[in-house]
Amino acid sequence: MSTPYPFTALVGQDDLRLALLLNAVSPAVGGVLVRGEKGTAKSTAVRALSALMPEVEVVAGCRFSCAPGAPDPACPDGPHETGPGTSRAARMVELPVGASEDRLVGALDIERALAEGVKAFEPGLLADAHRGILYVDEVNLLHDHLVDLLLDAAAMGASYVEREGVSVRHAARFLLVGTMNPEEGELRPQLLDRFGLTVEVAASREPDQRVEVVKRRLAYDDDPEGFAGKWEQEESAVRARIVAARDLLPSVRLGDAALRQIAATCAAFEVDGMRADIVMARTATALAAWAGRTDVLAEDVRQAALLALPHRRRRNPFDAPGLDEDKLDDTLEEFGGQDDEPDPDGDGDGDGGGDGPGGGGGQPPQDAPEGNGPDAGDDQAADIPAQGEPSDRGEQKAPAGGGEQAAARASEPFRTKMLSVPGLGEGAAGRRSRARTEHGRTTGARRPRGALTKLHLAATVQAAAPHQRARGRSGPGLVVRRDDLRQATREGREGNLVLFVVDASGSMAARQRMSAVKGAVLSLLLDAYQRRDKVGLVTFRGSSADVALPPTSSVDAAAVRLESLPTGGRTPLSAGLLKAHDVLRVERLRDPARRPLVVVVTDGRATGGPEPVALAGRAARLLAAEGTASVVVDCESGPVRLGLAGQLAGELGGTAVTLDELRADSIAGLVKEVRQTQGLQSNSGRVA
Repeated sequence: MSTPYPFTALVGQDDLRLALLLNAVSPAVGGVLVRGEKGTAKSTAVRALSALMPEVEVVAGCRFSCAPGAPDPACPDGPHETGPGTSRAARMVELPVGASEDRLVGALDIERALAEGVKAFEPGLLADAHRGILYVDEVNLLHDHLVDLLLDAAAMGASYVEREGVSVRHAARFLLVGTMNPEEGELRPQLLDRFGLTVEVAASREPDQRVEVVKRRLAYDDDPEGFAGKWEQEESAVRARIVAARDLLPSVRLGDAALRQIAATCAAFEVDGMRADIVMARTATALAAWAGRTDVLAEDVRQAALLALPHRRRRNPFDAPGLDEDKLDDTLEEFGGQDDEPDPDGDGDGDGGGDGPGGGGGQPPQDAPEGNGPDAGDDQAADIPAQGEPSDRGEQKAPAGGGEQAAARASEPFRTKMLSVPGLGEGAAGRRSRARTEHGRTTGARRPRGALTKLHLAATVQAAAPHQRARGRSGPGLVVRRDDLRQATREGREGNLVLFVVDASGSMAARQRMSAVKGAVLSLLLDAYQRRDKVGLVTFRGSSADVALPPTSSVDAAAVRLESLPTGGRTPLSAGLLKAHDVLRVERLRDPARRPLVVVVTDGRATGGPEPVALAGRAARLLAAEGTASVVVDCESGPVRLGLAGQLAGELGGTAVTLDELRADSIAGLVKEVRQTQGLQSNSGRVA
């Protein structure tokens, strides 16, 4: 086993280190979500924490890490008698993004369960992580079915494995730590809320600090054991402080004044539910214990809010987490009250939760470097598309000669109609198009290819029944062979690659349309965000087309690029379609199972170069010949319409949808699905 990088050798990242240490002191805080750009020591810090965790007492030989003083009565390896156990280091278990369901929760031998009634169970990663750390790198890329299992285990503190009525249950309480790069997509709200704390990390912009990071990393790479040995004294001191804080934790008093501040803060920031209040209370208590105090101070409540609330406050999908610290300070001051003062008469009525001598121990050991706090994402928020009234900026008629205009702001987004790719896919789990998946409704049975994951009981019995006499069946059990087993085929939903091809020419900027167009694209991006799609953005204007955003899971990155999109110039429609063709060709090599949906946003005009209309038609037919599902959002407006977008849709094998028809609450049309031969089939809305 390789020597981990020492936790105390990390440079900067004070909020990250503090959040991890608080969870080591009090695992009930609920784990940490670490958000940040690439190369900011997120994974290094998490792996280093495992070396600081105190040892755990376990029942000897138990694969599920039962505590010897209180073993799990339902443990599959039990029952265990109470008594002395053995000590071992706390485990840190890594959950790969591409792990299977059986690898996470464990596997049950279905053949032995049917034939012998034996629960032969092989534990999974949840069992290994019990009473330890479960670490998920790139947690935002985790498949939905694994997220569902994690949510269940986190909510119940146990894992259930069920196969056709045969079930196994074991305890699964762990410290959940996840790291993610927000550029690659966001987390589902349900999983996001399960993380107790969140921190934003970014590389320091201070040259001296960056130099120190490089020096330490190079020294560690040259001699990991020697480098770790130089930091052993500091590591031992932090390890001892964690143990002392754990021992002190039950004695920490959370007074009524501190509780009022917690409740008022959660209410002021409009967080949903009561989990935020509970997490803040546990975090403030852990901060006091970490500082060696038995009273929770106002500064502990403030620090707890900065760690526990940024990802819980109500915000739009493309907004970065963060808190208004001025508002936080005003709330804490307003609800501080006289109970924060020490009790003068010693009758126990005082709260002791205010600022006073000896405070400050719950804060990070040094000031966090610029960009490392929970509010680090607020600077990027200025680049996120506004969702208010459209701006007049960049919305005048295109100047003579087709010069570039300033970027128009998007109008308010709306809920869009359902767009889906035809047929039955086999892509990544999502919520858009029909697909063969591991989860969903059962549609049939087949022989398993590889390991059996979902047994179709009726088909298995039907396959085994004719052979019972030949196999010498004499008892009540069914004699089942491997060849009899049948895998259930299921149908669910997949995520797609939604490639936006947006016309940014001067004709789109005219008649103040670009604001509405951007609002429509932003609305479709919101829909893609909710349906777990990958998105890409191609724009065309002037004399060429550009890939504004290569296919990515980061829908908010697409929104930022859309907001800064300038307009003006001619309309090279063929260039935009050919660029989309190139993007899809490359993406098919990278992710062949993910089916694309091309959304062309244009008024259908084609100008510039020789025979622009004919070239656009040939480019459209090239996409249609490859079976690419497509839809044209017709942005033409005014009393006289040329119907050019409809002609383009016909060349693509798709259907044109107006901006009004794109709205989910519109009765002008109901977009149901995209067909490879006919494009989108539009069903007329019905008025009751």
